[in-house]
Amino acid sequence: MKAIVNGTILTPQGEVKGTLLFDERIQAITTAPNVQADEVIDAKGMYVAPGLVDLHIHGYLGEDASDGSEEGIRIMAKGLLKNGVTSFLPTTMTVSWPEIEAALDNIRKLKPESQQASFDGSEILGCHAEGPFINPEHKGAQAADNILAPDADKVIPHKDIIKLLTMAPEMPGGMEFIKRVTAETDIVISIGHTSATYEQAMAAIEAGASHITHTFNAMTPLTHRAPGVVGAALMSDATCELIADNFHIHPALFNLLHRMKGDKLVLITDCTRAGGLEDGEYTLGGQPIFVKGIECRLADGTIAGSVLKLNNAVKNYRDGTGIPLYEAVNAATLNAARDIGVDDTKGSL
Repeated sequence: MKAIVNGTILTPQGEVKGTLLFDERIQAITTAPNVQADEVIDAKGMYVAPGLVDLHIHGYLGEDASDGSEEGIRIMAKGLLKNGVTSFLPTTMTVSWPEIEAALDNIRKLKPESQQASFDGSEILGCHAEGPFINPEHKGAQAADNILAPDADKVIPHKDIIKLLTMAPEMPGGMEFIKRVTAETDIVISIGHTSATYEQAMAAIEAGASHITHTFNAMTPLTHRAPGVVGAALMSDATCELIADNFHIHPALFNLLHRMKGDKLVLITDCTRAGGLEDGEYTLGGQPIFVKGIECRLADGTIAGSVLKLNNAVKNYRDGTGIPLYEAVNAATLNAARDIGVDDTKGSL
């Protein structure tokens, strides 16, 4: 048995000044003095938190999940540990379907290895497929030439590795796609890169969609006569992603999302291969992107992902809302784990 002592333990319900006992799994949190353990780790007054879970991350340290490179995923996984991320969904872009399948095969191959204690990196939970079933009107930094009509026959054979899939429900066949995929698999369907109306978005949620990709970005906005996808996100029980980098979304809206969504809000990074590197020119989905400070853009100025680290997202979210630290941590741990059904082993102490 091991023990972490002299720390403030962040649980889903609050803070505990005590001792965390664990071996392969957490055994107990106790405030009892003089706990006996085979190994004692002194937290030296710092916080003890669950590992962060990133459900939407394309790349890091020069690598990208869509490259289909085994070494690239290993580099991402190892680098993310330094940001407190202990599990993640490598996220594909709207590249060609053969490239997506190659990336899925690569992630599938590495997932079991990442679950072993000997793996030097964050655990791979599966894949987030962002596209290719999106609307070209709200493609953002996705490549229009690779956009496809929703096709469940392409997705269902990969139900073992795709945990989350972003699509535009208003595209032809979109509603049927949602119904079939959610009926035949455990894949979480997310509404994103979409021109859907409020009514279409609510119909998609009724059909089985339960997640919103980078809320506010690449979707129809909320106005007083047309609530759009943003209105549906706020008014429904769907889980909402938030890129809390103080650039994609004004920090004032962090509070709005917190008040409206509570534990249905998940912090994500949408990080590109430029994450962890210096300013300069990189690529995303085969297109050049230009990074300066916290901004990533295409040549035409379109926002193209981020260089956000998830631990910084937690800080920004807490600063923007004033909520207790444990609640901000929940948004990058338990809320994310619950969203994709892994909260029995991830996301909380």
